[in-house]
Amino acid sequence: MTTPVRSDPHTEPAAPRAATAVRTRPFALPEVRWAAIATGLFVLGLAAQFGGAPTWLWWTLYLGCYVTGGWEPALAGLQALREKTLDVDLLMIVAAIGAAAIGQVLDGGLLIVIFATSGALEAFLTQRTADSVRSLLDLAPERATVIGPDGHETMVDAASLTAGDVIVVRPGERIGGDGRIISGSSDVDQASITGEPLPVAKHRDDEVFAGTLNGTGTLRIRIDHAASETVVARIVAMVEEASATKAKSQLFIEKVEQYYSVGVVAATLAVFFIPFALGGALQPSLLRAMTFMIVASPCAVVLATMPPLLAAMANAGRNGVLVKSAVVMEQLGSVTTVAFDKTGTLTKGSPALTDIRPMSGANLAADELLTFAAAAEHPSEHPLADAVVAAARQRGLQVPPVEEFDSAPGRGVRARLNGRRIQVGSPAHLLPAASAAIADRATAQAMSAAAEMEAGGKTAIVVIVDAAPIGVLGLADQLRDGARDVVDELTTLTGHTPVLLTGDNPRAAAALAAQVGITDMRAGLLPEDKVTAVADLERSGAKVLLVGDGVNDAPALAAAHTGIAMGRAGSDLALDTADAVIVRDELATIARVIALSRRARRIVIANLAIAATFITTLVLWDLFGHLPLPLGVAG
Repeated sequence: MTTPVRSDPHTEPAAPRAATAVRTRPFALPEVRWAAIATGLFVLGLAAQFGGAPTWLWWTLYLGCYVTGGWEPALAGLQALREKTLDVDLLMIVAAIGAAAIGQVLDGGLLIVIFATSGALEAFLTQRTADSVRSLLDLAPERATVIGPDGHETMVDAASLTAGDVIVVRPGERIGGDGRIISGSSDVDQASITGEPLPVAKHRDDEVFAGTLNGTGTLRIRIDHAASETVVARIVAMVEEASATKAKSQLFIEKVEQYYSVGVVAATLAVFFIPFALGGALQPSLLRAMTFMIVASPCAVVLATMPPLLAAMANAGRNGVLVKSAVVMEQLGSVTTVAFDKTGTLTKGSPALTDIRPMSGANLAADELLTFAAAAEHPSEHPLADAVVAAARQRGLQVPPVEEFDSAPGRGVRARLNGRRIQVGSPAHLLPAASAAIADRATAQAMSAAAEMEAGGKTAIVVIVDAAPIGVLGLADQLRDGARDVVDELTTLTGHTPVLLTGDNPRAAAALAAQVGITDMRAGLLPEDKVTAVADLERSGAKVLLVGDGVNDAPALAAAHTGIAMGRAGSDLALDTADAVIVRDELATIARVIALSRRARRIVIANLAIAATFITTLVLWDLFGHLPLPLGVAG
């Protein structure tokens, strides 16, 4: 009988990276400093003007406000003009200068302060998000130990490795380059490259990859490729290519800003020249034209757009999602399909014991079988061993010490307990390979149980005592809490069932897809295959949100409409490439941030409607009546 094993949330592994808090002080940002100086000068000018100070004094203070708050937008506007585009920055500066030219220096200063403060707020919030993402990164440089011809060991930068170099990689170290093992054997965790949730046994002549994590054995590796030609380097190149081909994202309002700005300039010139050509006085014509430019300029439209998006970014941050820009915040609301990676995203990336199956002839209870296995595995550092020992402790079992412990990567462990010889490990190595040669019923039963578990996408390990199989244990990657509910919620929210894109084997992927209710499952994907899958979905009309964590997910994160990385276990490349980061790895926040984006977009639309109403009213008032300039600025 199979005994189900419940996972204990209190025994989850600790986060694999320690986040170091990195915070940029507000006044470290030039946008904040200039906005603060401009605001201070404007307030002083206001006090001087209405406090009876000499005219030259408050004019000087206002002009100082113009310079400090307006030089950056003016420079950006001129650069855009050089590229034959007209943007709101230059239009705002022209409107402010026009106001000063006709004596309304206070009104122009108010425009400068409003615009500079808005830019400072956006810069600060964007930088705060960047700081939070940077605090998740492991910024230590990669090093490697090179063995010289005389056997002397030298520490070098991994980036300096060349083909033919021989390096030594000790237990727990990351492999410095792509190559082949020339001596030693170990279990290597290469989940970040291939998506496999469990370490892979590596022996002499086996290929290994840069950036993967060595297990308990010591390896000597001959480097086959220079650092620029490793698998990781090729993945980085794919990320850069995908980012370059991905259209430059803009806010919706920025897409229409160019045409609107040109229209405002043309209309302003018409408002000035037509009355003047028909015999009107210069001063009233110029005043009307400047007032028209101020009330019709897209400043109000931009200000109606940014605050809701910035507020949504701050709200998302408080709920554990770092959104890197207002553009991303707006894009999230248009997502129609969510694509998930498997290992480390829908799952925790660490195995848990799921099945305990004693052999019928062994006359053992499930707890006794688990005690034998846990005792033999206790000295091992393999993730499967950790899962077995953790399950025994969750059941309150005492794990006795063993003697003569030995382990063989890819095969299992051996130990002696109270004089009895225990072996725990791979069925392929511990059980006879040919079923026709099996005469022992327990062996046949163990092979059948192991095959059944492996067919269900689980990892099977057999327990043998004194050369007789006594049971089989099943282990599987742990599904994240609430993953099924998240898939259902996203299906309701987007109208499409999420897609599973994984580099893991089809059996494990199919088993997980069935658990969470995903029907579109694509397994065994290399990084370039994930990019192709995302491109296929988007060619069919979908706007894809990809959620991943590994180096192998980074190219697809860059290629997707929007990419979100898992923050706690996410690779540095994935965190840098993604548009947003889930800090606490809570999948439920994905649906929340999409819903938050959609609410922000609704508020933006309402704001735009209000702004358009005010602009239309003020423009008509200016054209067909007499709109005072201060009232136009206030409007």
